Amino acid sequence: MSVTILIPTALRSFADGQVEVMVEGDTAGNALEAFTKHYPDIRQHLYDENNSLRSFVNVYIGEKNIKNAHGLATALRDGDTLMLVPAIAGGTRAL
Repeated sequence: MSVTILIPTALRSFADGQVEVMVEGDTAGNALEAFTKHYPDIRQHLYDENNSLRSFVNVYIGEKNIKNAHGLATALRDGDTLMLVPAIAGGTRAL
């Protein structure tokens, strides 16, 4: 089944500047695996050394964070959209 992955601005340089890509996958994990096979440079930004999704990377299907569902085993339907949302930290303390 075909799904769309939306790529945040911070990660687009690792995906040939693409805003979104279509991949095949019946689970969030399978779709992300297909995505990282096509764009291998992005893998290190999504997965840790244990091949687990990094703690600061959130993946949404619609408004649902897969971490609150079945994680990478979360089932997908044809036409679903996955949105990658890396947490952004930084800034300065107010003076």
